[in-house]
Amino acid sequence: MTKRGNKARAREIVRRLDPLYVELTTGLNYSSPLELLVATILSAQCTDERVNMVTPALFAQFKSAQSYASADPQELETMIHSCGFFRNKTKNIQATAGALVERFGDKVPASMQELITLPGVARKTANVVLAHAFNRNEGVAVDTHVQRLSRRLGLSNQKEPQRIEADLMALLPRELWGRTSDVLIWHGRRVCSARSPRCGECVLADLCPSAGIV
Repeated sequence: MTKRGNKARAREIVRRLDPLYVELTTGLNYSSPLELLVATILSAQCTDERVNMVTPALFAQFKSAQSYASADPQELETMIHSCGFFRNKTKNIQATAGALVERFGDKVPASMQELITLPGVARKTANVVLAHAFNRNEGVAVDTHVQRLSRRLGLSNQKEPQRIEADLMALLPRELWGRTSDVLIWHGRRVCSARSPRCGECVLADLCPSAGIV
């Protein structure tokens, strides 16, 4: 398929998926950029559902970056224990919060260049925060669902998230980058699962080179 054809197919994939998940964006509950940043850090190797069970008490207790930075680490570890890797996540949250206080006036920065300087924040986390807290498309958040669907749909043959992201950014217009991640994630959860994809129910079956063979 030509480069132009690949771009057209990628846009058609997003066009078909968008109305299916029209009211769904990130699966994380939050009410501020800081809350989304913390929730996204907690979501590493953890389900959004589990994170959303933990964050109401966490967000009620800690209202600012300063409050996270000065918290008793053991208290934080106890509160986020069920999210897994709680010691490392506590260190990342507190180190990030300290950096926000010291360098960004206790505020979450709204640029990729600044966000990825924060401890424990790579492009995936930064893309989630930028797209959903600031409505800025600076890339495509590539989690395990996006990685799997991108390969199954023939949008990328890469294995590294950053290379998959680059392929998706080249195929799709900037205004669709954030939405592309959302719809691929939800479709991966609801239809194109890792072990038993429901190809017979998929609106992308005619566009998917993997339909019926995975």
